[in-house]
Amino acid sequence: MDGEEIYLKYAKNVYSFLMSKTHDTEIAEEVTQETFYQAIKSIDRFDESSSVTTWLCAIAKNLLMAYLRKHKMEEPLSVETEDGETISVIDKVAYEASAETKAVESDERIELMKKLHYLKEPYREICYLRIFANLSFKEIGDVFGKSENWARVSFYRGKEALRKELQKNE
Repeated sequence: MDGEEIYLKYAKNVYSFLMSKTHDTEIAEEVTQETFYQAIKSIDRFDESSSVTTWLCAIAKNLLMAYLRKHKMEEPLSVETEDGETISVIDKVAYEASAETKAVESDERIELMKKLHYLKEPYREICYLRIFANLSFKEIGDVFGKSENWARVSFYRGKEALRKELQKNE
């Protein structure tokens, strides 16, 4: 396969890969062009242990990282949000990860609360105090008029009972 064939067959894949990383058409186009230039220059080193697409995307990723390092003093890549606000790609990625994490954590927290409700006392109360009130074992022991060690052992037993309860639904 010659350079033109490779470009015609894989340019769209490489460009899409770069767009997913940058959300910037100019950078994606520039790095795509450089990717194929570098690939054609080093085609003799392609050992076919991976697919051509994987090889090209690896080159593109390395070139993108180099591009971003070189241009880091310039304005960060930005995208427009649904409400028209312009934010950096880094902020957008962090926000999306944070929102997704919060949603998952919220669902997990609700499921945990449901399962905690089935624990026997004092395990239920100890787990509430440790997990949600973030009390130390010494503080939990003080609440119950028991030792820190008692609180640790009781929390462990409650946690094991909770684990069994959660595994029932898997």
